[in-house]
Formats: sequence, structure tokens, C-alpha cells
Amino acid sequence: MIPFAQIDAFADRPFAGNPAAVMPLDAWRDDAVLQAIAAENNLSETAFLVADESGAADYELRWFTPGTEVALCGHATLASGHFLLAREGAERVTFRTRRAGILEVTREGEGYAMALPAYPPQPADVPGLLEALGLAAGEVLRHPNGYDLVVLRDAAAVRAVAPDYRALAAIGDTLNIVTAPGDDTDIVSRVFAPAAGIDEDPVTGSAHCVFAPYWVERLERSRFTALQASARGGHLDCEVSGDRVILRGRCVTVIEGRFIP
Repeated sequence: MIPFAQIDAFADRPFAGNPAAVMPLDAWRDDAVLQAIAAENNLSETAFLVADESGAADYELRWFTPGTEVALCGHATLASGHFLLAREGAERVTFRTRRAGILEVTREGEGYAMALPAYPPQPADVPGLLEALGLAAGEVLRHPNGYDLVVLRDAAAVRAVAPDYRALAAIGDTLNIVTAPGDDTDIVSRVFAPAAGIDEDPVTGSAHCVFAPYWVERLERSRFTALQASARGGHLDCEVSGDRVILRGRCVTVIEGRFIP
């Protein structure tokens, strides 16, 4: 049996933010088994943890959507930090990942601060992207790690985006982000990942790794507030410090139990 917790990340109450499954393991299981467990959980991400014997970090961390393993997931990292810090009574935990380096979650007041890599996007031509998002115009940028970013004029335009998910998936296995200046927050965003089996992601930490460097330059300050305007919604505090993006938020555990594969 595997311990299991379902945690709403970037949320201060149940049924908000982005749910993630967190599952600590004694040792890594076959990738096909991990993928099957993530498909059974049917959440946007399942995080698997193994104690790191290399000494580089406290734990190894991997993330799976129902359809694939991903290179970086912010909300499931925050959920993993919440799970471990609550269980161990510690103030800080570090994770060694396969494609995103060392990540860190620390306690901060009633929530947590999480340090992720910054992925500054560059202007790009992405054929079919605006059309697939149902947009006539927008500033298009891309980061080669698999992120497409479209900057729109205002929050209303972001909320009105109605993608053709099949057309978006055909562009490739990328995270498709739309963002604009916000109403009651500095910026607003939405995120779509149909190629990974997620039409719209509720709250996406890794997306903020891409547009945070863009917005701190445009806003001319290193810290700002953000709302991901999905149906569940999530508020984040974002800061860029050197080559790291610091995301602040809270978590709520909604289910605890054991998984019997």
C-alpha cells in the first residue's frame, strides 16, 4: 500500500486552487506503474516522492499527469512541501528533480514560499496558436522548455478565451498560457494543456515561471500579485529573484488514505 494525500494547492479553503495527489514511495516503481496510478487518480498531477540518497536534496520528486510525465509542476511541488512539512514538523524541504534541478519549499506564515527556475520567454512565431485559442491578435512569446505565452490587452480578454482544444493539442506538447493586466490583482492568466490530457489547468505554478520574468520587466518591479482565472481559481504572490521565481501560497489537505495498486 502507498500513502496517499489529495491536496488543494494555492488555496485557502477546500474546493479551490489546483488539486494534486502526493504519494511517498519506499523506492521507485516501474514508470508504467507510476503512469497507471496517475491515470487512476485522474488529477492534473500526481507527485511521487522518494528519499534522496544522493545527498543533493531531501527527496527525489517526479510528476505525472493522467497521460504523461512532465518536466516541472509547481502546484504539486507546493502540495508535496505541504505534505512533508506537516508530517515532519520541519521548516524547509528540498527536492531533486530530473529536468528542473533542485526545488525548495519553505514555511512562510500560514503558507509557503516555493523557489522554481525562471524561464524567460522570447518573442516567437507559433503557427496556428492564436487561431487555436480563438484570438485575432496577441503578443506571442515562447520558451523552449515547452511553453507558449500570449499576452492580451486586459483581464476580460483572458476570461473570454475559448480554445479549440484539438487544434491546440495538434501544435505540440506545450503549455499554452494567456495573460494580461488584472482587475483586483496585478496580472491574470489562464493555462491550457490539452496535449498532456488537461484542457484547462486550474492553477499552474510552472506557467508563472514563464510569465513572471515578462511581467517584472513590464511592471518595473520584482514582485506582483496574480490570479489564475480558471473555474476553481487561485491567487499567487510572485517574485523574481535572480534566476528563480518565488511563488507564495497556501494548501489544504482534503483526502488522506492509502492506495492499493
